[in-house]
Amino acid sequence: SVTETRLTNLLSSILIFLSVLMIPVPLQYISTPVLYGILLFLALSSLEDFQIRERILLLFTEQQQYPPHHYVRRVPQKVVHQFTLLQLAQLALLCGLSFSGVSYLKMLFPFVIIALIPARMFLIPRFISDTHLDVLDGSH
Repeated sequence: SVTETRLTNLLSSILIFLSVLMIPVPLQYISTPVLYGILLFLALSSLEDFQIRERILLLFTEQQQYPPHHYVRRVPQKVVHQFTLLQLAQLALLCGLSFSGVSYLKMLFPFVIIALIPARMFLIPRFISDTHLDVLDGSH
Protein backbone atom coordinates (compact mmCIF):
# COMPACT_ATOMS: atom_id res chain seq x y z
CA SER A 1 0.00 0.00 0.00
CA VAL A 2 1.04 3.58 -0.60
CA THR A 3 1.16 6.05 2.27
CA GLU A 4 0.82 9.67 1.29
CA THR A 5 3.09 12.09 3.06
CA ARG A 6 3.28 15.84 2.87
CA LEU A 7 6.70 15.95 4.47
CA THR A 8 8.41 16.14 1.08
CA ASN A 9 6.38 19.19 0.07
CA LEU A 10 7.11 20.85 3.41
CA LEU A 11 10.84 20.22 3.14
CA SER A 12 11.02 21.50 -0.44
CA SER A 13 9.12 24.64 0.55
CA ILE A 14 11.52 25.24 3.44
CA LEU A 15 14.50 24.79 1.12
CA ILE A 16 13.01 27.22 -1.41
CA PHE A 17 12.50 29.75 1.39
CA LEU A 18 16.10 29.31 2.52
CA SER A 19 17.32 29.82 -1.04
CA VAL A 20 15.55 33.19 -1.11
CA LEU A 21 17.66 34.21 1.88
CA MET A 22 20.79 33.32 -0.12
CA ILE A 23 19.99 35.64 -3.03
CA PRO A 24 22.63 38.34 -2.59
CA VAL A 25 25.79 36.37 -1.87
CA PRO A 26 25.95 32.59 -2.48
CA LEU A 27 23.69 32.48 -5.52
CA GLN A 28 26.02 34.73 -7.48
CA TYR A 29 28.55 31.86 -7.52
CA ILE A 30 26.09 29.50 -9.26
CA SER A 31 26.34 29.93 -13.00
CA THR A 32 23.26 30.81 -15.01
CA PRO A 33 23.47 27.71 -17.26
CA VAL A 34 23.32 25.49 -14.17
CA LEU A 35 20.15 27.22 -12.99
CA TYR A 36 18.65 26.98 -16.49
CA GLY A 37 19.53 23.28 -16.54
CA ILE A 38 17.77 22.67 -13.23
CA LEU A 39 14.68 24.52 -14.41
CA LEU A 40 14.71 22.63 -17.72
CA PHE A 41 15.00 19.31 -15.87
CA LEU A 42 12.07 20.22 -13.62
CA ALA A 43 9.97 21.23 -16.62
CA LEU A 44 10.75 18.08 -18.60
CA SER A 45 10.23 15.75 -15.64
CA SER A 46 6.79 17.22 -14.99
CA LEU A 47 5.62 16.70 -18.59
CA GLU A 48 4.51 13.13 -17.88
CA ASP A 49 1.57 14.34 -15.81
CA PHE A 50 0.10 16.66 -18.43
CA GLN A 51 -2.91 15.47 -20.39
CA ILE A 52 -2.06 17.76 -23.32
CA ARG A 53 1.22 15.88 -23.85
CA GLU A 54 -0.73 12.65 -24.07
CA ARG A 55 -3.19 14.19 -26.52
CA ILE A 56 -0.35 15.55 -28.69
CA LEU A 57 1.06 12.02 -28.87
CA LEU A 58 -2.40 10.78 -29.87
CA LEU A 59 -2.21 13.04 -32.94
CA PHE A 60 0.56 10.77 -34.26
CA THR A 61 -0.79 7.43 -33.01
CA GLU A 62 -3.14 5.08 -34.83
CA GLN A 63 -6.53 4.83 -33.19
CA GLN A 64 -6.17 1.07 -32.59
CA GLN A 65 -3.09 1.71 -30.45
CA TYR A 66 -4.61 4.41 -28.21
CA PRO A 67 -3.97 3.91 -24.52
CA PRO A 68 -7.05 3.15 -22.41
CA HIS A 69 -7.53 6.64 -20.95
CA HIS A 70 -11.08 7.50 -19.97
CA TYR A 71 -11.36 10.53 -22.28
CA VAL A 72 -10.27 8.48 -25.29
CA ARG A 73 -13.06 5.99 -24.65
CA ARG A 74 -15.76 8.62 -24.06
CA VAL A 75 -14.92 11.28 -26.69
CA PRO A 76 -14.61 10.79 -30.47
CA GLN A 77 -11.12 10.95 -31.94
CA LYS A 78 -11.95 14.02 -34.05
CA VAL A 79 -13.12 15.97 -30.98
CA VAL A 80 -9.98 15.03 -28.99
CA HIS A 81 -7.78 16.26 -31.85
CA GLN A 82 -9.83 19.42 -32.29
CA PHE A 83 -9.55 20.23 -28.59
CA THR A 84 -5.80 19.58 -28.67
CA LEU A 85 -5.30 21.85 -31.68
CA LEU A 86 -7.32 24.63 -30.02
CA GLN A 87 -5.15 24.38 -26.93
CA LEU A 88 -1.98 24.34 -29.02
CA ALA A 89 -3.15 27.50 -30.80
CA GLN A 90 -3.63 29.19 -27.43
CA LEU A 91 -0.20 28.02 -26.34
CA ALA A 92 1.34 29.33 -29.57
CA LEU A 93 -0.26 32.73 -28.94
CA LEU A 94 1.16 32.84 -25.42
CA CYS A 95 4.62 31.74 -26.58
CA GLY A 96 4.54 34.28 -29.41
CA LEU A 97 3.85 37.05 -26.92
CA SER A 98 6.40 35.79 -24.40
CA PHE A 99 9.28 35.27 -26.81
CA SER A 100 8.70 38.30 -29.01
CA GLY A 101 11.38 40.96 -29.02
CA VAL A 102 8.83 43.73 -28.69
CA SER A 103 8.47 44.69 -25.05
CA TYR A 104 5.01 46.19 -25.59
CA LEU A 105 3.72 42.78 -26.69
CA LYS A 106 5.18 41.18 -23.58
CA MET A 107 3.12 43.57 -21.48
CA LEU A 108 -0.04 42.05 -22.98
CA PHE A 109 0.74 38.62 -21.55
CA PRO A 110 -1.37 38.94 -18.36
CA PHE A 111 -4.31 40.28 -20.34
CA VAL A 112 -4.13 37.38 -22.79
CA ILE A 113 -4.02 34.94 -19.86
CA ILE A 114 -7.16 36.57 -18.47
CA ALA A 115 -8.76 36.54 -21.94
CA LEU A 116 -8.29 32.75 -22.08
CA ILE A 117 -10.98 32.36 -19.41
CA PRO A 118 -13.85 33.79 -21.48
CA ALA A 119 -12.42 32.05 -24.54
CA ARG A 120 -12.75 28.73 -22.69
CA MET A 121 -16.20 29.58 -21.37
CA PHE A 122 -17.78 31.03 -24.52
CA LEU A 123 -15.62 30.46 -27.63
CA ILE A 124 -14.49 26.83 -27.32
CA PRO A 125 -18.02 25.51 -26.53
CA ARG A 126 -19.04 26.74 -30.00
CA PHE A 127 -16.71 24.11 -31.50
CA ILE A 128 -16.95 21.30 -28.92
CA SER A 129 -20.03 20.18 -26.98
CA ASP A 130 -20.21 20.72 -23.23
CA THR A 131 -20.40 17.00 -22.49
CA HIS A 132 -17.17 16.37 -24.39
CA LEU A 133 -15.52 19.37 -22.72
CA ASP A 134 -16.43 18.05 -19.28
CA VAL A 135 -14.68 14.79 -20.08
CA LEU A 136 -11.63 16.44 -21.68
CA ASP A 137 -11.20 19.01 -18.90
CA GLY A 138 -11.48 16.47 -16.10
CA SER A 139 -8.42 15.00 -14.47
CA HIS A 140 -7.45 11.36 -15.02
